[in-house]
Amino acid sequence: MKKVASEFKKFITRGNVIDLAVGVIIGGAFTAIVTALTTNILQPLINALISVLFGDGSLAVYTVLIGSVEDLDTAIYINWGAFISAIINFFLIALVLFFIVRFINKINESKEKLASTIKRTTPDKEDRKEMKKLGIKLSSKEEVAEFMKNKLEQEKKAEEEKALKEQAELEEARKHTTEGLLEQIKELLENKK
Repeated sequence: MKKVASEFKKFITRGNVIDLAVGVIIGGAFTAIVTALTTNILQPLINALISVLFGDGSLAVYTVLIGSVEDLDTAIYINWGAFISAIINFFLIALVLFFIVRFINKINESKEKLASTIKRTTPDKEDRKEMKKLGIKLSSKEEVAEFMKNKLEQEKKAEEEKALKEQAELEEARKHTTEGLLEQIKELLENKK
């Protein structure tokens, strides 16, 4: 029983669970705000607009299926304003969530870039061994920075060479395809003219 209790405590105190709980609470509160906006402000405006555009000017914007407009409590009807308000409600919540997720993604990208920069500019165990062989002291920030800069330049050069090699291999492989052979024949015929 203690093991289950400790696992549950560990599960609850994890950051993801707490973040999820906060997100659900804030999402519920925001949904209530947007629902209040659409129900109490937008829906009456939509009802009035529908009434003016498609009705006789009265505020009865219902399509009554069974019963009468005078007795809506017992009638079966379609409330067009409520339907349009629900659609607006959905799009407003989706729009705000889109911007929240976009903001969080930008923060995560910035964090990843910073971590990558720190990792690239901080010597690891192999770098420290290499610096020791070259006589570079870790206390000399300028020398360490120069070493890491040279290492990054070498890695970048190696990546460029690899990309050029892969491109050359692709070009060679393309020559052996039907299209490549046709292009070679076309070039030979053009050269003979």
